[in-house]
Amino acid sequence: LISPLSSLKMSGDDSKHRLGWSRDDLKPQLFPHTREGKVQIYSSQRRWVQLAHGWSRIGEGADGEKSNEFSHRVSSSSKGNAIVEDADGEARAVRSLIAQLCEHFYKNGWATGTSGGVCIRVGGPQENRPWRVFVAPSGIQKEDMVGDDVFELDMDRNVVVPPRTSTRKQSACTPLWYLIFKHRPSVTSIIHTHSINAQLATLLDPTECSKSLRITHLEMVKGVGHHAYDDVLEIPIIDNRPSEGRSMHIGRCDCTKTKLTVACLRFLIHSYCLADMLADQFEEVLAKYPKANAVLVRRHGVFAWGDSWEQAKTQYESFDYLFQSAVEMKKMGVNPWEIPSQGTYRVADETEPKAKRQKTGFNGTGKIDNSSDLNSNLTPILPRDAKHLLLDIEGCTTSISFVLETLFPYVSKNVSAYVESLTPSEQEVLLESLKADLTQAHISQIDDVSSITSIVQTMVRLDIKAAGLKTMQGKMWKAGYENGQLKGHVYADLPPALQWFQSYVSSCWSVACI
Repeated sequence: LISPLSSLKMSGDDSKHRLGWSRDDLKPQLFPHTREGKVQIYSSQRRWVQLAHGWSRIGEGADGEKSNEFSHRVSSSSKGNAIVEDADGEARAVRSLIAQLCEHFYKNGWATGTSGGVCIRVGGPQENRPWRVFVAPSGIQKEDMVGDDVFELDMDRNVVVPPRTSTRKQSACTPLWYLIFKHRPSVTSIIHTHSINAQLATLLDPTECSKSLRITHLEMVKGVGHHAYDDVLEIPIIDNRPSEGRSMHIGRCDCTKTKLTVACLRFLIHSYCLADMLADQFEEVLAKYPKANAVLVRRHGVFAWGDSWEQAKTQYESFDYLFQSAVEMKKMGVNPWEIPSQGTYRVADETEPKAKRQKTGFNGTGKIDNSSDLNSNLTPILPRDAKHLLLDIEGCTTSISFVLETLFPYVSKNVSAYVESLTPSEQEVLLESLKADLTQAHISQIDDVSSITSIVQTMVRLDIKAAGLKTMQGKMWKAGYENGQLKGHVYADLPPALQWFQSYVSSCWSVACI
């Protein structure tokens, strides 16, 4: 090291100046900050560790035909011959590539805090040899990872070659890598990150009940495979769990096969007890969404894959772009899953059913669940040219069951105290207004027609809609909110919606309460 470094000098000779400050006998690509060094590197030296020559995203189309630059949908990538190496050379290249990918993901904010991971497998029946599966370890800083940290496994998840550092642990995602290999036989590379864009995309539905994220009419939809610009891309969403994988058996332990440590035994028992993990959900959506090349995990991150590491990386980057686009579009009041009605290319689907108005009840005598309303229109959308929006209360800003189970019982329970707070003349006026709204059928069910409390409790029980009762209820509710006895309910999507538009709220049942 001393001899080459000691021979470096700034050249004062004009004839040497164009070569930079290195001696002539050192190759220019060793000094990429010089012009000649940059030309040497960028003319023929690729930046990524290569496993094969000539990769391209354009391979086969969705119909199995060979694709070209004009193809709408691409299902697989293409590549040239593998870079022939012996087994040790191949393993060294794959391990180095995984370290390089992890560093890249960290720099993009996708693998912070030791999160995320990469899996690559090589070999297989097409090459007439067993699969070799290389897996990034868990719990280490991805930007500082080296190839010697990577596990090599077989297709039974047995450790073939452990990392050089004996304390390394396999990624908790390892069981999921193998589920993807099982349901997607052509997949050779899988990426998992905790991208903030992916996490926020799973929360676009404020109820957190949606089973998928749908996106359409965005150019980058073409980058995720199997889809064209105007297709509806559907990415399945599963719920997060304390751990990614299902239980492991002792034969798949990272420890030596002849000795089981106490720490490892505890890990196995813990894994066995956590039966409700991601694996079962993951396997279900892999079967349900055959065109999906990614799975979102709510409040967690995303898994994406491809038939090569290049395709997995390309598709993951496209997904992340789309997730960010979806989040930003929602901020603008635009639904990423709706076909644009004008202003851009679209093909109208005349068979598409029109949205049906959901039937809901008001002041019902039984509990009314409006979950169907929420599932049919998860987030209120403001028309682009609107300045104000007039909102109802029940079933729109507030749960109908809140009115039935909280507001009405509050009136029945507190009506006596409310009546006592009134003057005799006010009580007389209220009594007459209530009687004016009663029919003979109502009167027959009231225990004491001269008692305001008895009349009100009966009217609430019979769900009688009357002006006198509504006025009194509104005054009682207003007082209840002011003294803290009542606390209102609003849907989770209302606060962000109110940031998008000015709203005026009306009620069909009590102006006094507004």
